[in-house]
Amino acid sequence: MNDSKLILVTGGSGLVGKAIEELVTLQKRENEKWIFASRKDANLCDYKATKDLFTKYKPTHVIHLAAKVGGLFDNISNNLDFLDNLHINDNVLQASYETGVKKVVSCLSTCIFPDKTNYPIDETMVHYGPPHDSNFGYSYAKRMIDILNRAYYQKHGCQFTSVIPCNVFGPHDNYNLKSGHVIPALIRRLYDDITAGKTQFTVYGSGKPLRQFIYSKDLAKLFVWVLFEYNEIEPIILSVDESEEVSIQHLAREVAKAFDYNDEIVFDTTKADGQYKKTASNAKLRSYLPNFEFTPFSIAVKESVDWYKKNHESARN
Repeated sequence: MNDSKLILVTGGSGLVGKAIEELVTLQKRENEKWIFASRKDANLCDYKATKDLFTKYKPTHVIHLAAKVGGLFDNISNNLDFLDNLHINDNVLQASYETGVKKVVSCLSTCIFPDKTNYPIDETMVHYGPPHDSNFGYSYAKRMIDILNRAYYQKHGCQFTSVIPCNVFGPHDNYNLKSGHVIPALIRRLYDDITAGKTQFTVYGSGKPLRQFIYSKDLAKLFVWVLFEYNEIEPIILSVDESEEVSIQHLAREVAKAFDYNDEIVFDTTKADGQYKKTASNAKLRSYLPNFEFTPFSIAVKESVDWYKKNHESARN
């Protein structure tokens, strides 16, 4: 019996895709061939290009990471643009169905949850109200993956599911100051400040909002587990424990510590904070993997800073 698998990873050159590629390369997994596709391989907003990609590789499994993503200020200004994710997701799932893909795992985000809600949020609460107004375009587009998964299962029995990570960071992140998320943006900004000889590090916002962060190398392990071991259609939150939630102030200090930066840190309260908190419960994950060990936050931040310092010239700046 041939049990070989061909796994296609969309968005394979991004933060999570690179972490998965590193993991499966180190593990030398048998009977598996992994294809890490990027934007240069296909425009996933175009159905024909998407179908051609799937016809070329004939994947048995798909990890769908490709998306138009951005940081807080990019989302605030460009909600319409982030609805491009509707086209991407629809095309990937339709091509998966038409080419007989056995399983698809798509990537959502904790920012899709309702703005006005009870905490901690869990998998049952995705559609319980409007998302935060700062990123409604991205949030609604991503929520539709869950609807599509259920509909494909209902009509065709497709094993399409999704994961909901908390804020992801690590090597190969997006360090663009306009579109990058908070950790890579802080790393880039402090690196530039130190290089310029500045003695004051300015962080946008009050620093009071709270976030859970997951290291991309930990998330890669969980993605592979979901692909081969998690059999529900309903989504699963992939997050560190609630006790690991940190403020942006704490994060800024950890980034400064990783750089051995001892000068002043100031918080620019004229800039928006975004959503104050979006604490997620990982109780469902822990029911499956009670002993999973996450990389300590300070170690993960230090490794991320060290990677950027070494690779800043080739990083996505």
